[in-house]
Amino acid sequence: MDRVLFKKGEQRKFLDLVIERIGCFSLRGILQFGFNIKYSTLKNYYIERRTLPRDFFEDLCYLARIDKNSLKVRYIRENWGQVKGGKKGKAS
Repeated sequence: MDRVLFKKGEQRKFLDLVIERIGCFSLRGILQFGFNIKYSTLKNYYIERRTLPRDFFEDLCYLARIDKNSLKVRYIRENWGQVKGGKKGKAS
């Protein structure tokens, strides 16, 4: 599963736009549309601690009637940024 990478500050603006377009009062209001996501995870997306999964991003675009092609985003692999374990072995 891919993830969506926004520029700094843009992911929060995107979520604010979704909240405005679907007529919610807060971030928690997104959950009433049947998304199977914990509120704490949603908050992590909002404060940009985590990147949005691509399928959730596309569902939000569809729900809020936002053209996803008009947004400047990059799609990255889920394991992007991870370091392979065991690279630095014990020197003999």
